[in-house]
Amino acid sequence: MSTGGGRERRRGPAGPLAAAWRAAAHGAPGRLLRRIAPVAVPVLLAIADAMLVNGVGMGLELGVSVGAAVVLLVRRRFPLLVFLLTLPGLYIGYIWFAPMIGLYTLAARRPGRARLGSCAVLLIAAHFFPYPISDFELDDYRENTLVLIDATVTSAAPIALGLLMRTRRELASRVEDLTRSLRREDRLLADRVKTTERARLAREMHDVVAHQVSLISLQAGAVQVSTEDAAARAGARTIRELSVRTLEELRHMVGVLRADGGDTGAAQDLAPQPDLAELPRLIEMSALDVTYEGGVVAGAKGAKTVERAAFRTVQEALTNVRKHAPGARVRIRVDPLDAVRVEGADRSGGAGESRAGDGLRVEIRNGPPDETATVPALPGGGHGLVGLRERAQSLGGTLEARRTSDGGFVVRAELPYGRVGTGAGEGE
Repeated sequence: MSTGGGRERRRGPAGPLAAAWRAAAHGAPGRLLRRIAPVAVPVLLAIADAMLVNGVGMGLELGVSVGAAVVLLVRRRFPLLVFLLTLPGLYIGYIWFAPMIGLYTLAARRPGRARLGSCAVLLIAAHFFPYPISDFELDDYRENTLVLIDATVTSAAPIALGLLMRTRRELASRVEDLTRSLRREDRLLADRVKTTERARLAREMHDVVAHQVSLISLQAGAVQVSTEDAAARAGARTIRELSVRTLEELRHMVGVLRADGGDTGAAQDLAPQPDLAELPRLIEMSALDVTYEGGVVAGAKGAKTVERAAFRTVQEALTNVRKHAPGARVRIRVDPLDAVRVEGADRSGGAGESRAGDGLRVEIRNGPPDETATVPALPGGGHGLVGLRERAQSLGGTLEARRTSDGGFVVRAELPYGRVGTGAGEGE
């Protein structure tokens, strides 16, 4: 126990130090150090090499050697020029680090057989011939051979290392590109799986829902034929019409789910989608006490996507009224988005301008439910308003849904035309 406690006590002080070291390494000082070190360290090594070889006394050899070390600061921008400027330091000052670092940088950043071959010959010459040249002894074959071998190795090593590092960077870049490609393929495969699953769900939905709706239509037709009550026949006829309309909507939704994205041929085969022109029929078939105030001509802007969103908003709101506020009075308004601004201009004395507006404002307001009315036991998933809000946001608009002070409810959507285009040719 004491040994373990002692070990823990010895580790304790290292904890804050290690945390401080990690914070410094990943903070601004660490980033600054990582940026400066690759530039400064070669220069310091070359200066140390110059002083070790030539001493600290001022002279031509030390001056040329230090100059060759200092130019390494710009070796990444001008690798060939820096290498050439380091050769006098090798020839006069007998330093090795500066020219070797310069040749390594040249091989890593500006590779080329002719360029590297010429620079290697220059480095060999600067290393092989002594300074002054008058000290060169041609008949000393053994010494000259050893110096030539040494000079050749001195020039070949930085070239090989520079080419190796360049190849390593290229391989790393290709591996990164390959990794991105694999991730993209994984996403495409996942999208393909989702598409296949959507098609399967669409088929199942069609098989189940279409069968049930068809049975409803058949039963309503039987009631319409067999009953003698006029009200019952009218109700049965409405049920049949709603069933047919539901089947058409279902066919379209199944087609959308099964469409393989971008298949214009399949898209043309889909049933036409409802727009503002279908609102009166929707209101008539809702069997609710609805007052409709339409201030927009259907198709005036050609933005069918916005009109379809407005239709779906009204449709969902009327469905919610039937579920939660039976017997309530409903008022529906569809106006241009800029109607308020235009009306304000008229009141201030400006000339009124008749135009379709920059979008649509849809408002469905219902009063409190009738307490004597029977609340229908209709199923609900609780996702209707959420879906409407997402649809409005996808068009760049907004949707507000809240209770009113009189116990009713209001749904208000603003749907701009900006994201769907304003050309008259737009449509489904």
